[in-house]
Amino acid sequence: MPKNNNHAPSAPLWAGQNFLTSGRAVRRLLDAAAIGQQDLVVEIGSGRGHITRELLPRCGRLLAAELDPALCRRLTERFGGQPNFRLYQGDFLQMPLPKEPYKAFANIPFGRTTEILRRLTNAPNPPEAAWLIVEQGAAKRFAGRPGENLTSLTLRPFFQVRLAAFVPRTEFHPAPRVDAALLELVRRDQPDLPLTERRLYRAFLERAWKRGLGSMLTRRQAAVALRLAGLPPAEDANLKYVQWLCLFRCWSALPGRK
Repeated sequence: MPKNNNHAPSAPLWAGQNFLTSGRAVRRLLDAAAIGQQDLVVEIGSGRGHITRELLPRCGRLLAAELDPALCRRLTERFGGQPNFRLYQGDFLQMPLPKEPYKAFANIPFGRTTEILRRLTNAPNPPEAAWLIVEQGAAKRFAGRPGENLTSLTLRPFFQVRLAAFVPRTEFHPAPRVDAALLELVRRDQPDLPLTERRLYRAFLERAWKRGLGSMLTRRQAAVALRLAGLPPAEDANLKYVQWLCLFRCWSALPGRK
């Protein structure tokens, strides 16, 4: 028998995404973001343009990134005539980020939260600030709530992180299984560590998290470093960010460290 070459049509790229379609909900979230008429804003995953429509009158210029060709055509039809609108068709993870100061705002696909956040925060020129609509559980983890974790500790030297607003699941279409939150990241004017030490700091955290702090510093080294800094001793696993930062500085200054 001849082979059947008929295949079911593939789902559009936007299938499975959760869109914010309520203008009132979008405006509420934008009101929580410090975006002004002089700002260049990157919107990640513009989708059907519900956020784009509200962003354009608030910012100086908008660079919208969208992967789906059909949605790109729709965005071009709706906003292509506006002088402060520019569209990048493709994967945001491959998009060249601005070399000038910029901010970011996005309702990102929940399944790509970590890689999108990592792309922004690890960029040679990170955004001055970013507001990302993510799953509420993920937002709390990035903000170090209820306790610090590897992700939150990695961000803290370079960004102030907080939950700027909560977003009920009912405000999305289709509704996701969980509530969401607006995660705010504001780049520190004076980071606690130089950007050149970002990778080394993360490597220290990852090894200490996986093998224990004792794999990096002896008990005596850790105790002396914390005491000289006026910080509590490292007696339990719930170390505060300032303690981790102190211990990293101690470790990075050790002669012959590996």
